[in-house]
Amino acid sequence: MLQPGGPQREERALIYDWNTVGRAPRRPRGPVELDDETLRDGLQSPSVLHPPVERRKELLHLMDALGINGANIGYPGAGRRALDDVAELAAEIGRSRLRVQPNCAGRTVPGDIDPIAEVQQRSGVSMEAAIFMGSSPIRQYAEGWDLDFLLRTTEEAVTLALRHGLRVMYVTEDTTRARPRDLERLYTTAIECGASRVCVADTVGHATPWGVRNVMTFVRRVVARTGRAVKVDWHGHRDRGLDLINALAAVEAGANRVHACALGIGERVGNTPMDLLLVNLKLLGWIDRDLRALPAYCRVASEATGMPILCNYPVIGKDAFETSTGVHAAAIVKAFAKGHHWLANRVYSGVPAEEVGREQVLTVGPMSGQSNVTWCLRRLGVEPTPEVVDRVLAAAKACNRVLREDEIVALLHMQAVAER
Repeated sequence: MLQPGGPQREERALIYDWNTVGRAPRRPRGPVELDDETLRDGLQSPSVLHPPVERRKELLHLMDALGINGANIGYPGAGRRALDDVAELAAEIGRSRLRVQPNCAGRTVPGDIDPIAEVQQRSGVSMEAAIFMGSSPIRQYAEGWDLDFLLRTTEEAVTLALRHGLRVMYVTEDTTRARPRDLERLYTTAIECGASRVCVADTVGHATPWGVRNVMTFVRRVVARTGRAVKVDWHGHRDRGLDLINALAAVEAGANRVHACALGIGERVGNTPMDLLLVNLKLLGWIDRDLRALPAYCRVASEATGMPILCNYPVIGKDAFETSTGVHAAAIVKAFAKGHHWLANRVYSGVPAEEVGREQVLTVGPMSGQSNVTWCLRRLGVEPTPEVVDRVLAAAKACNRVLREDEIVALLHMQAVAER
């Protein structure tokens, strides 16, 4: 029998957690910060719609509700329309007193840095300039750059941004394929010029988790040698499908802030998904935030960009907490019968539904049993007599998919009419 003591005691009693045995991940030394790239890198996806400013404002409010620390609100150097939109988003943050801190992307050229300064001036909101430059040998070769050019450009760009009163995050594109000696000189130059953050970017999704640990450990040492209080960010892509685990590896290896996008949208196959990153960080106990706004955040992002949420998308997809299999449903029903929602939300789920503003749903289909039907009938306010349960179950077994509630209602209505 379970003893009193609340959910934590119950979890220890009922769930043996192999994730904490042996070489379990180290808890981060400090708070884990998050930077939302949906409105910049996310919109670089070739398949998305570019949402109007009002929808982007809605997303900013939802980011704030989720406790996301920062947001890249656009690329004002792309043109006058982009500049005006970004300035309006920054002003919304100020007007609404949102806690999310804005930043803007720009190359290490005055034509990209000056517009960020204009956004700050027009909105009255402090801005961080996320200025980026390619760092890998393959990028240097393709562009015709040498290290001296990169160092000189870095110094000029960081100095210009600070002269404008901007905070600076210096981003080395393609960090995970760059030479250590080049990274050390580039980061050291940027920090000595006044950058308060540096960002390790897995621009083409090349890294593995152990590669992430290697590069993050190296960069942390470079930063430590400067003697400056500079934070380190991680920016990952999903080209190899390692985006989420790489983000967690980066946090474990000392990243202060991790970048991600709603639903993982972004250039090519996308970025680290912010929604799944939030869930996993909370389940690890590395953050403590209210995630009940997560479905709304994903829904608005999906509607605004035209990117559908797949039925089987983790946590947020329609099927994430839906059970039509008889054996599984029976266990959930037994848990609910004990008056135990905590148990019902975990007995067949690795993610507690209530943590993300959702609930368990039982449906009726070809793989269902009597428990599914009984549950659904009670939800519909119908007495689950053996005759009614058998009738609905027979219809489900004859179907090639899960029955909708309106179909079950129609079936019961037709039967009632036939019996009159």
